[in-house]
Amino acid sequence: MAENTNGSGGNAGLAFIVGGLLVVVAVLAWFMFGRSGAADDTRDINVDVDLPEVSAPAVPGSN
Repeated sequence: MAENTNGSGGNAGLAFIVGGLLVVVAVLAWFMFGRSGAADDTRDINVDVDLPEVSAPAVPGSN
C-alpha cells in the first residue's frame, strides 16, 4: 500500500473550514464593534399617545 508521505492532505479540508469560520467571526466583530464612527443620532423623539376614554357597557339589572 502507498502511504501519504506529504502529511498535509488530510488537514486541508479542516484548515479551509477553520479559515472560513475566522472570516465570519471577523466580519461579525466588525459589524458589532467597529462601526463606532457612524454619525451621531441626535433626533428628539417625543411621542404623545392620547387614547379616548372607554367606558364599559351598562350591565342589565344593576340599576
